[in-house]
Amino acid sequence: MEILLLLIYAGIAWLIFFKFKLLPWNFVSQVIVITLPIIGLAATILMLNVVAPSSADVRVINYVVQVTPRVTGRVIDVPIEPNRPIKKGDVLFRIDPEPFEQKLLALESKRPELEAKIDSAQAYQRELDAQLKGARSARDASAARLALAVKREGQAQELLNTGAGARYDHEQAQADVVGLRADLAKATAQVEQVQQKLSARTPAGDLSEVAQARAALKQLTAQIDYAKWELDQTVFHAPADGTVTNLQLRPGSYAAQLPMVPVMSFVENEQWILAMYSQNELRNIKPGDQAEIALKTFPNRIIKAEVDSIIWSSGTGQLPLSGSVPQTGSAPIPPGRFAVRLKVVGDDEDAFLPMGAQGVGAVYTQRGQMLHLIRKVVLRVGSKLDLFVLKLH
Repeated sequence: MEILLLLIYAGIAWLIFFKFKLLPWNFVSQVIVITLPIIGLAATILMLNVVAPSSADVRVINYVVQVTPRVTGRVIDVPIEPNRPIKKGDVLFRIDPEPFEQKLLALESKRPELEAKIDSAQAYQRELDAQLKGARSARDASAARLALAVKREGQAQELLNTGAGARYDHEQAQADVVGLRADLAKATAQVEQVQQKLSARTPAGDLSEVAQARAALKQLTAQIDYAKWELDQTVFHAPADGTVTNLQLRPGSYAAQLPMVPVMSFVENEQWILAMYSQNELRNIKPGDQAEIALKTFPNRIIKAEVDSIIWSSGTGQLPLSGSVPQTGSAPIPPGRFAVRLKVVGDDEDAFLPMGAQGVGAVYTQRGQMLHLIRKVVLRVGSKLDLFVLKLH
């Protein structure tokens, strides 16, 4: 662009001083003619860098998902092809489900046995409750009979003392009291024995046997649910719309559940367009500002965009995480750049932009709008130059 402006300026100067000779070509005019474009171009470029900053480092970045199987097994099917569009939910690969099906069947076969144990433990608990109720009734009956026998023994003692009763009756009453006391002690012991068996209860009121059986069934249910999840994970689906590049996975391969060993890389269609700027170029850039980019992948094409946000972070502002005091070093830290995220708008919103494409771009701020035209011309001239492939082989 600078060369074009110089050529236009040179043509105007030739017409004025040589063609039409409107002004004399002397020392003063020569100094003015030579210094004027230098000062003008320098001022124009400096103003452009403030009101319409450009970036020679524009990148197209895609999200890449490292696909790692959630279960380990032998791959039996890979129904996709590399570098072909894939929709979210499409099957990427399948792992042999037979080992997981057998594991699920083995776990489910244990459920009836544990359910029977719960029923048996609950029946035993009901039996103990009935035994406790009967033992308490027997104890209460023995206590009532003992009280009556003690009363009769006292009455027999009074009759014997007055001579109205026989000694035999008194001795028989005493024997009845002794026997009933033994019966009461036996009934009390039975109550305590049943209560001791029922004493090991959970806060919910269940016996320990019932609680253990229920805990075992709950654990088995969790194992069955996990086995079902594992079986479901033998089929891996695409997490989003995208493509798979450099597909090496084939049926018969062994896919391991190791985070550091992905089986393929899935490139999502969602993209970021980042334009790198020096720190002093960002002062006038605001979200929503218009922008244009020109990628070398598409020569002579201007893609409309706008500023989405500025990523206010740089690696130069991060200290290493360690137990040592950071080394300041003898040389200064190189100045870091900040990335401006752009989003494509207008007719180019659905345009295909290859991952890793690079080019140039410019942001048109709310200031100096009269100079934006110059930046647009510069950007378009540079895009046309990309049509030429400058190599000798």
